[in-house]
Amino acid sequence: MSFSLPRLSYTYKSLEPMIDAHTMEIHYTKHHATYTENLNKSIENTKFKNLSIEEILKSGIDNPLIRNNAGGFYNHSLFWRILTSPKISRLSESFIFYIEDSFKSVDSFKEEFTDSAISFCGSGWTWLSICPKRGKLFISSTPNQDNPIMPVVDKIGIPILGLDIWEHAYYLKYKNKRVQYIKSFWKIVNWAEVFNLFKTHIILS
Repeated sequence: MSFSLPRLSYTYKSLEPMIDAHTMEIHYTKHHATYTENLNKSIENTKFKNLSIEEILKSGIDNPLIRNNAGGFYNHSLFWRILTSPKISRLSESFIFYIEDSFKSVDSFKEEFTDSAISFCGSGWTWLSICPKRGKLFISSTPNQDNPIMPVVDKIGIPILGLDIWEHAYYLKYKNKRVQYIKSFWKIVNWAEVFNLFKTHIILS
């Protein structure tokens, strides 16, 4: 199996002013493309070559090169998928029900997620995931390119929303103002896609 850079469903300018076109282009064509290329190189002639990306994430953690590049490929693929134009971002009543079931309110969910992203020290990701045992949603942050699928993280689950908190994701526009970047993120979340992921994984689990 050879992995390829996923096509975006929007243009580089579509997320402005929350994420500028220059940052999007560099992030996608340089950072994500490099993770994709290096993932294919790192699994060539290995037992991981014919596995899905999820299978690699679960079993390739002992190899730092594969772990980092598989995580970088998967994390960014999900990130692009759950972003959309600020004109389209809408949270449906159906998904609000499930958010309130896990976090009491949408505001408390956003506050907890934001706090987790702000307080995380260093580069990494903040996630909204499904707990496979309970079917509930939970929030976590992971370092580098780790994610909740990997068995080495504190909270294991199925991610349905992720926020890249590496500096390359926001520094050109926001400089050191990570808080401002995180607050802007809420205006470009593709809630319809997040809810689709939630429904799909709930059914499968």
